Amino acid sequence: MKVDVLLGLQWGDEGKGKIVDYLAPKYDIVARFQGGPNAGHTLEFDGIKHVLHQIPSGIFRNDIKNIIGNGIVLDPVILKKEIEGLQKYNLDLKKNLFISKKAQLILPTHRLLDAAYEKSKGDHKIGSTLKGIGPAYQDKVARQGLRVGDILATDFRDRFNALVTQHKTILDFYAFPYELEEHESVFFQAIEFLKGFQLVDSEYIINEAINSQTTILAEGAQGSLLDIDFGNYPFVTSSNTMAAGACIGLGVAPSHVGEVYGIFKAYCTRVGSGPFPTELHDETGKLIQKEGNEFGATTGRPRRCGWLDLPALKYAIMLNGVTQLFMMKADVLDVLPEIKVCTHYKTEEGDITDKFPYEITDKQFTPIYKTFKGWRQPLKDKKEYDSLPVEITDYITFLEQQLKVPVNIISLGPDRTQTIIRNEVVA
Repeated sequence: MKVDVLLGLQWGDEGKGKIVDYLAPKYDIVARFQGGPNAGHTLEFDGIKHVLHQIPSGIFRNDIKNIIGNGIVLDPVILKKEIEGLQKYNLDLKKNLFISKKAQLILPTHRLLDAAYEKSKGDHKIGSTLKGIGPAYQDKVARQGLRVGDILATDFRDRFNALVTQHKTILDFYAFPYELEEHESVFFQAIEFLKGFQLVDSEYIINEAINSQTTILAEGAQGSLLDIDFGNYPFVTSSNTMAAGACIGLGVAPSHVGEVYGIFKAYCTRVGSGPFPTELHDETGKLIQKEGNEFGATTGRPRRCGWLDLPALKYAIMLNGVTQLFMMKADVLDVLPEIKVCTHYKTEEGDITDKFPYEITDKQFTPIYKTFKGWRQPLKDKKEYDSLPVEITDYITFLEQQLKVPVNIISLGPDRTQTIIRNEVVA
């Protein structure tokens, strides 16, 4: 059985949580493969909104195994709060949640380092969520990080103290003030809490499941344009957010990857710093932000909003080998008299390109737009594709022609029920 991969194709916040929740009944296992508590996967059903940061989005289905893979950086304190917040739903997390021993731990000093590094950049800050993600991945690459499996070692506290001592030296270099005692106490309480769950060699669980014809969905975090290698460096996250990241983050051979579901909004958003060629600085941008409730699920920061960017989307589709597209938040555009799509960029030299450049800047690349007539009617109660106004079906047809991949799901609201399926998604 193949592992299907679901990921975002833009700068994150595409609506992956809703789609994973929607697809989850078709799978036996849902596994997160990269990122950490900087993720904010929002699910909404039965009139209740849920935001998951580290736990896979299949957790609300009692018959599904949920795996936090080895590619994750895990904050035990945030995980403890997240689990405690789910207790009122009577979910059996000790049965259905599996945590890789090889996942890296985020220490309290990682969060301090994150803040110190960001402060030192001044006006050139990258817009970090300050969750300690980058410093934790730094220690992983430097081969000095602590992993979930280490908490079972008798000398774990000694290992912890040794790494914290190194971190203090860096914090002192940056003259960054800190108070650790209380944070460390909370951290070790969370470590004891973590020991009560299934800490496993998740790569064996995944591969045994593949061999036994068990269905598996790999859930990505952030978005493809934030990939550490292929995103708008340095305004990126610290992990590989592409489909290839699922292989590394779960221990899956490339030959075992099946469908690649690419999630994108009908427009674009971005949180934090970094280039955004189609960003709208006018009333239309503010209206999209308001209608889409575009505020970060993790940080609460307002998201920058702009028109759909096809060169960027084509780039992400190419690198991920996307086989199916799911368009989110089409309903947000209900109020607009016209909708624009960036089809190409124009360079300062006058050249026209649909390629995503090495170093894109808002000044060097001017978007070239195609304009569509808006549908100017609410979509949230539509149940069938044929019932949609012709203006949005024309919009979708144009996107499919340009992207060469079918748009099989159209999301018309945050709830599970506000979803139109054009074609059978899972074979």
